[in-house]
Amino acid sequence: MRKKIVAGNWKMNNNLDQTKTLIKELKKQADKQISDTTRVIIAPSFVNLNTAVKKTKKSNIEVAAQNMHQAENGAFTGEISADMLTNLGLKLVILGHSERREYFGETDAILAQKVTTALQNNLEVIFCFGEVLEDRKLENHFEIVENQLKNGLFHLKKEDFKNIILAYEPVWAIGTGETASAGQAQEIHSFVRKTIAKKYGNEIAENISILYGGSVKPENAKEIFSKQDVDGGLIGGAALNAKDFLAIVNAI
Repeated sequence: MRKKIVAGNWKMNNNLDQTKTLIKELKKQADKQISDTTRVIIAPSFVNLNTAVKKTKKSNIEVAAQNMHQAENGAFTGEISADMLTNLGLKLVILGHSERREYFGETDAILAQKVTTALQNNLEVIFCFGEVLEDRKLENHFEIVENQLKNGLFHLKKEDFKNIILAYEPVWAIGTGETASAGQAQEIHSFVRKTIAKKYGNEIAENISILYGGSVKPENAKEIFSKQDVDGGLIGGAALNAKDFLAIVNAI
């Protein structure tokens, strides 16, 4: 049975003091509100990961990094390696987020390398993918999503997928004024599961968690999470508010 997951991507928000405050607010209610069948993950900025790991140690909140470099080490100024993350006690990393693809030129080939490096270092991967508005309007979204999955993940072995979480981001519905319906989320998630099944079989496909990352809020979370193939959410803005984030967790 696949796990329900709500992951909060804090992006480039929250300094050290704000990070401590938000974690404290989450912990006040987390143990009471989070069920044993739901995983709750937060992804603070790199500079606050050490503090986040320490502050969540005695809670059921997990901590993820927002990114990492594909090389084990070397002359890559400003970058972070998998070993640096695991040495802090992290067990999760987000890879392939739409903002990393768009603003930092991360290609499918680079992401395939990052995924391999993460898994070799015993990091669980939240792998992001999704189409932009132009692709959706041209009705190329199924092809785009399939290619991102194949190029980024299909070099893996079956056993690797126990450490992969998928996160679909309809980039066209994030900050564009367009709205994605719960039905549209289910349509893509179902397609993704079938795509995984064709390559790796039904057992892998049925056990992998697929999160929805399209502007989930307390108001729409319950409807989105009610869909058969939606196993949770990758939350952006609403994750910066403890009350909103926990309301989304409770909606699953």
